[in-house]
Amino acid sequence: MKITEIAVVPVEENKLRAYVNITIDHVFMVRGLKIIQGSDGLFVAFPNKKGKNGMFRDVAHPLNSETRREIEEMVLNAYEQALKERPPQKAAVGEDR
Repeated sequence: MKITEIAVVPVEENKLRAYVNITIDHVFMVRGLKIIQGSDGLFVAFPNKKGKNGMFRDVAHPLNSETRREIEEMVLNAYEQALKERPPQKAAVGEDR
């Protein structure tokens, strides 16, 4: 598996730092990743959905820590590059990119 494209939209919204879409092997897209400012630094949150019980569950996510680390590293590097190219935007309430 290879991430072949990363689209990053930097934003300024509380702890949210960016919306991200990734493409895998030029044929599979995952939309709705988010870069979040946590207490230990930035991390990548995978797309999730709120269940009937009120708990959030990831819709798509890596199945092992090595893949998660690889994706997170690539996404955070793309985020740093995006910040150099364009400033963050204020996120609109309820906006899904």
